[in-house]
Amino acid sequence: MKDLIPGRNGVAEALRSGREIVKIYVAEGRVEGSLKGILARAKEQNVPVRRLKRSALDDLYPGNHQGVLAEIAAYEYADIDDMLAAAAERGEPPFLLMLSEIESPHNLGAIMRTAETAGVHGVIIPKDNSVGLNATVAKIACGAAEYLPVARVTNLVRAAKELQEKGLWVYGADMDGTPLWEQDMTGPVLLIVGGEDRGIPRLLKEQCDFTVTIPMRGHISSLNASVAAGIMMYEIVHQKGRK
Repeated sequence: MKDLIPGRNGVAEALRSGREIVKIYVAEGRVEGSLKGILARAKEQNVPVRRLKRSALDDLYPGNHQGVLAEIAAYEYADIDDMLAAAAERGEPPFLLMLSEIESPHNLGAIMRTAETAGVHGVIIPKDNSVGLNATVAKIACGAAEYLPVARVTNLVRAAKELQEKGLWVYGADMDGTPLWEQDMTGPVLLIVGGEDRGIPRLLKEQCDFTVTIPMRGHISSLNASVAAGIMMYEIVHQKGRK
C-alpha cells in the first residue's frame, strides 16, 4: 500500500519542506489555484507527476484528496538526542512532548500541528499501543510532520528517566494534579499527555516530577487529548514568554 499525503495544503507543505516525494498524482482537468503552484514546484524539484481520472484518485485514497496526492517515502523517526541538539542550536531550553497510548491518528495529527506552532523541539511516542506516523496523521497535521521530529521508543518510563538525568523536568497531565497556571514550567520541560481514555499509566506517572491539570468549570470532567495537550503546551509557551 502506498504512503500518500492527500490535499493541496499537505502536498504543498511536503514540497516546501524538501520531503522525499516519489510521485504526485493529479486529477485530469483544468489546473487552477494552488494546484498551479504545486505543479510548478514539482517541476522545479524534478518530482514526477501523473495525471489520473478522479475515479482513479478515489481508488488510491477514498477520502477528501482535493484532486491531488503525493506518494512519499516512508517517514523516518528521529532520535531524542537530535531533538536536544536542535534546542541547543536554537539557544532554547528543551521543550519535548511525550504521548502515551494515543491511538487516534486524528488526535496525533492535531497534537503535532499544535506542537509545531508552539515551538516544541520533538514528540516522543511508544512503539506499542499507539498510532504511528502515517498519511492520515500527516494530513491532519497540515504540514507539521515535515518539520517536527518524532521519536518512537520501546519504553516511555526509561526515556523519561533518561531525560530527567539530562536536566529536564517531567510534567504529567493528570486530573489530580496542580492547576496548570499555578505550576512553574519555565525550565527544560518534558510534558507527558496520556491516551484518550486511560490517561498516563501508573509507572509513567510515578516517574513525573510534577503532575498538572486543567481545572474544569462545566459538567464534563475531561477534554479530548489533542485539546488538553494544546492548552498545556501553550500555557508553557505563555510562562516562558512571561519570564
